[in-house]
Amino acid sequence: MVRALAVDDEQPALEELLYLLRADPRVRSAEGVTDPDAALRRIGRALEAGPGGADAIDVVFLDIHMAGPTGLEVARLIAHFDRPPLIVFVTAHEGFALQAFDLKAIDYVLKPVRRERLAEAVRRVRELTEPAPAGAAPEQLAVELGGVTRFVAVEDIAFVEAQGDYARLHTRDGSHLVRIPLSTLEERWADRGFVRVHRSHLVALHRVEELRLDAGATTVRVAGTDLPVSRRHSRQLRDLLTRHAARDTPPPG
Repeated sequence: MVRALAVDDEQPALEELLYLLRADPRVRSAEGVTDPDAALRRIGRALEAGPGGADAIDVVFLDIHMAGPTGLEVARLIAHFDRPPLIVFVTAHEGFALQAFDLKAIDYVLKPVRRERLAEAVRRVRELTEPAPAGAAPEQLAVELGGVTRFVAVEDIAFVEAQGDYARLHTRDGSHLVRIPLSTLEERWADRGFVRVHRSHLVALHRVEELRLDAGATTVRVAGTDLPVSRRHSRQLRDLLTRHAARDTPPPG
């Protein structure tokens, strides 16, 4: 369950956001403040309490234009804390999206806030804060294509390509852009057989077809695509592929 703090210096906008958050069954608690300085004090209390404490906060929904520190300035301050809460910007202005994602925001919701759009932001928060239980259904990611939302199963992804703070998922059916940094997917999918081979690529071990060393350069073929392997990742990749192959080879006799 998600514990949220909403920050907006306009009381009606704050009340509307809190109403929508509290109506979502995945949200355990939703507090609101109109003063950015008060928000920083509340976040400080949450960090002192720790993730399991009574004052813990999982995510901050931040307006950008506010009297006093702006939402961007608040996010910059939060980023310096150890284990900061996730950030979702909620704003009427489209022009700050690049700055928002430079600050590692996980979503950027435009006002007026639609219930369905906010629900998608909550889903992303929950994905990042709550590990899937053992035996849970296969993880899926929502992707948008031509205004239509569809779901891609993690098991269908051959490799992932970094594109700034976005990631492009490559499957047998094509590619899909999601607003999740590659480093986040690397951490989340380590136990699903995904491994970093380059600063720009994450691959599924079970989809690797070939590892090649040519003139000192290492490449890996994944689902028919040749990808570079950085020197710092090549040894780890060879070891993982060897173990993976040994595990999948039946014993003699």
